[in-house]
Amino acid sequence: MPESIIVGLDGSESSGRAADAAADAARRHGLRLVLVCVVPWSPYSFTTAEENERRSVEKAREAAAAQDRVLDPVIARLSAAGDLQMEGIVRHGHPAETLVGVAREHDAAWITVGRVGQSRVRTLLFGSTPSSLIQLSPVPVLVVP
Repeated sequence: MPESIIVGLDGSESSGRAADAAADAARRHGLRLVLVCVVPWSPYSFTTAEENERRSVEKAREAAAAQDRVLDPVIARLSAAGDLQMEGIVRHGHPAETLVGVAREHDAAWITVGRVGQSRVRTLLFGSTPSSLIQLSPVPVLVVP
């Protein structure tokens, strides 16, 4: 039986609305809320020896910034309403693949994300996290406008 709802957060207004929708559903269904901020990071970039030395420091700095700017404000806002089990996670990686991995780790009922407005050309060229999630996810994906 599923235990959680995963919410992908990126600091946008639509991801805040996704967190609100997921929090309401988590309360109704007695599920834990897992808020996830994914910092895009490619393990395949070619770097110099000096860049490799700084890489772990840079990743830690970005994770701390994501925690402070994205996760903590949402956790504080949702905690104020009470009676909700939740945790926040910051990970580095491809957003859709990372959210799918977290969903598997936490036995998710579904993944909730916001739909960020992008230009049609950008979406056609690069895709979007919601579109990628729909293709990759083993659980339902709720996209909140």
